[in-house]
Amino acid sequence: MCGIVGYIGINNATEILLKGLEKLEYRGYDSAGIALLNKQGIHTFKEKGRIANLREHIDLTIEGTTGIGHTRWATHGAPNRMNAHPHSSKSGRFTLVHNGVIENAAELKGKLLHVQLKSDTDTEVIVQLIEQSVNEGCTVEAAFRTTLEKLQGSYAIVLLDSQDDGTMYVAKNKSPLLIGLGEGFNVVASDAMAMLEQTNRFIEIMDEEMAFVKQNKVSIKNLAGETVERNPFTVEFNVNDIEKGTYPHYMLKEIEEQPAVIRQIISHYQDKDGMIQFDQAIQKEIVEADRLYIIACGTSYHAGLIGKQLFEHVAHKPTEVHVASEFLYNMPLLSEKPLFIFISQSGETADSRGVLVKIKQLGYKAITITNVPGSTLSREADYTLHTHAGPEIAVASTKAYTAQMAVLALLSAQVATLNQFEIGFDPVQELSIVANAMESVIDKKEKIEEISRGILSISRNCFFIGRGIDYAVCLEGALKLKEISYIQAEGFAGGELKHGTIALIEKNTPVIALASQEHVNGSIRSNVKEVEARGANTCIISMEGLDRNDDRFVFPRVHKLLTPLAAIIPFQLIAYYAALHRGCDVDKPRNLAKSVTVE
Repeated sequence: MCGIVGYIGINNATEILLKGLEKLEYRGYDSAGIALLNKQGIHTFKEKGRIANLREHIDLTIEGTTGIGHTRWATHGAPNRMNAHPHSSKSGRFTLVHNGVIENAAELKGKLLHVQLKSDTDTEVIVQLIEQSVNEGCTVEAAFRTTLEKLQGSYAIVLLDSQDDGTMYVAKNKSPLLIGLGEGFNVVASDAMAMLEQTNRFIEIMDEEMAFVKQNKVSIKNLAGETVERNPFTVEFNVNDIEKGTYPHYMLKEIEEQPAVIRQIISHYQDKDGMIQFDQAIQKEIVEADRLYIIACGTSYHAGLIGKQLFEHVAHKPTEVHVASEFLYNMPLLSEKPLFIFISQSGETADSRGVLVKIKQLGYKAITITNVPGSTLSREADYTLHTHAGPEIAVASTKAYTAQMAVLALLSAQVATLNQFEIGFDPVQELSIVANAMESVIDKKEKIEEISRGILSISRNCFFIGRGIDYAVCLEGALKLKEISYIQAEGFAGGELKHGTIALIEKNTPVIALASQEHVNGSIRSNVKEVEARGANTCIISMEGLDRNDDRFVFPRVHKLLTPLAAIIPFQLIAYYAALHRGCDVDKPRNLAKSVTVE
């Protein structure tokens, strides 16, 4: 959730660090800071709030060709300047930034001698321990290593030493961190996107490794002091893809990019003969597995619910979907030959990675479906499927969600074909129809804005109801609304209303119903009548062919198993306009982060 940048080279680091931090704003944060190292020492600037606040308080007359920067999402201590990073040691010799959570921070504080901590963070303990070890006679490298050995939990760390302006000390465990390679400079970043303007060549650091980054050299060691050799990889994102262009918000841009993303996915997974083709090893693993276990969080979990429907109804493959944070500590009884599929937009989700580490220890195979192929989950799983959605900046996921579902749809159809099951539809053709349907909905966004304004302008809560596959879409619709508009929203199976939830219905309570499945069309409409009888302000969104005269919005007909890809677009736009008209920060909702890198 926090973000790290670092630079060592020949240019002044200030603007490089600030621009890098701005590229990480989408991840979510509550404070930010930078530290510059020059011949006079280390100069630290930090502020609560946005990067713009930090800019206002930086002394631009102070320059340094080495520096580190950080955006913080509070875990230990309130979000304020005191707790913002970077943190410095008692004498000021060492300055450090840190992502992650040190689980034994309270115990380590007891090992500090004659040190009065200035912050409430777990991070400050690290830098104070390093200085204490140096004062006791250790070299900086030895002090760095022995301190790392004492840490329990997750960390990505970059350390500066005021007596050595030629080195950044770097370390990682369970929290993402990359080293970027340049000509005459090197960089460090928790997300490659932060430094793409500088370089697209990166070296990954593995857990429990440390690195020493100089202007023209990078060396990596494990905690035993043994040198590690590793080749760099190239990040393929285009910097221009990250820009907002003429759109008022990234979220609206990313909603409108979804038809193109679906077509991009089709194009990528088609061979020269127009047939869908995945890595044969991935196909073999799925075919041979006796049960699939989809592991995910939040929006990706909702995509997994759709994936379950696709794998079971198309590929006839038993599938379970689990919330990663629950599975990690409450693993169910597994089948004899399970295969795990991890779905994550960022590929850095800490809860999912915890499960991945656990199941790998048990000897099971894993596939990651992600939008970031060089991410931690991608690197550590056996196989990766890229969603090809392009960078997603808005915190509330839109195009990454539909991209995940599209990949799952193609994959389930391919597995069915390999098993010689009759699927009854052409997945490429049907996804192409979906892309057209998405465009049709987006073209009518002004009508959706009217709906959103009409039912949500003064609402404190809202209910989404659906049946079957529509219920899974309602869960995602409710999540989008609560994420960015702060309206209390919940998704329910329509038949469950009478088992408790209907007690919450009163005059003008907004209830949004989805009707895209023929076999439950009558049932969900009966549920709407139930809440209308209690005074609810209802809105039915239906699919063409199942619509009725009083439905508020009708989207074009698509295949019944692919309706979630088209049906979610009105829900995304309803949430967007609700947040917009309530004066909320659409792209950066409070308390949320794009990449959840802590448990």
